[in-house]
Amino acid sequence: MEMKQRKPVYYGEYLQLDKLLDAQQPESDKEGIKADDEMLFIIIHQSYELWFKQIIHELSIVREVFKKPNIHDNTPDIYNSVHRLKRIGTILEVAVQQMGILETMTPLDFLDFRDLLRPASGFQSIQFKIIEALLGLKYDQRHGKAYYLSQLNEADIARVKNAEQEQSLLVLINQWLERMPYIKDQSYWGNTEKSFWSIYRDAYAASLSDLEQKNLSVFDSLFINSSEYPEGRSFSADAGKNALFIMLYRDLPLLQLPYELLSTLLEIDQMLSMWRHRHIHLVQRTIGKRVGTGGSSGAEYLRGAADSHYVFKELSELTSFLLPRHSLPALPEKMISNMSFHR
Repeated sequence: MEMKQRKPVYYGEYLQLDKLLDAQQPESDKEGIKADDEMLFIIIHQSYELWFKQIIHELSIVREVFKKPNIHDNTPDIYNSVHRLKRIGTILEVAVQQMGILETMTPLDFLDFRDLLRPASGFQSIQFKIIEALLGLKYDQRHGKAYYLSQLNEADIARVKNAEQEQSLLVLINQWLERMPYIKDQSYWGNTEKSFWSIYRDAYAASLSDLEQKNLSVFDSLFINSSEYPEGRSFSADAGKNALFIMLYRDLPLLQLPYELLSTLLEIDQMLSMWRHRHIHLVQRTIGKRVGTGGSSGAEYLRGAADSHYVFKELSELTSFLLPRHSLPALPEKMISNMSFHR
């Protein structure tokens, strides 16, 4: 098939550099005030917004994969999803490192133009709020809910609320975990008198020290006594069981990518936490106990958000219930065979 003749692509036009490089308009220039570091401040925040756009793009692709009613083991979907989620983690790592560039701006450098920014604030970053919502942070879990939308215009409030109405990655991962057959499929387990979780409980109980015995009651409520499963958890009982099963038997070939997926979600949570805490230290160093330009309590508000805005916290809690490999219950041969590459 003959290729259609296309107009030659020119670097500057392709990247729209005229538009991009003309997008820095310091407020200090408009007021005739000398504030040399405002250019740095603008470029850093514009860079963040470009990275946020890429994160939203990657999340949209991954969420479309997990919206499928079934994800077949022999398709590249899981691998590609892990690949894109790892890319998000790397972008967030860069976001943390970029904070170091902003830290070269001293408090006096910032004060040269800070008051000209009011009431603009990073708190008004719509894309960051959308990222949190698409990952799975619910409105009720947000720190300072009364302040959360108060600084936004009506159009941006609508954009954030629309994002909160979409199926988040957290919800989709929960549905994917619920569909896994390893624990529920009786063809694997036959007519054994004790369930896998009862057997595992005995091994887990034997591993606990005296100071850790309280963990056993938590284990029972999550994995043994379905009537005691705590209300308000993001992951269902079945999803939690399958997530822990994946962590325990991750060395089996068919579970290696699912384990990578869960591990990468925790890495994203970790990088977001590191970014927030680095931001806290920057704010404390730069403005001390002053309020933010958007009217928030500054570092105090950021600290509250950093402590509560973990999306995949319940996955990280599962590590409390792991056992060393040599203590794991043996799995049925049929299950081991079905989760190996040779069929």
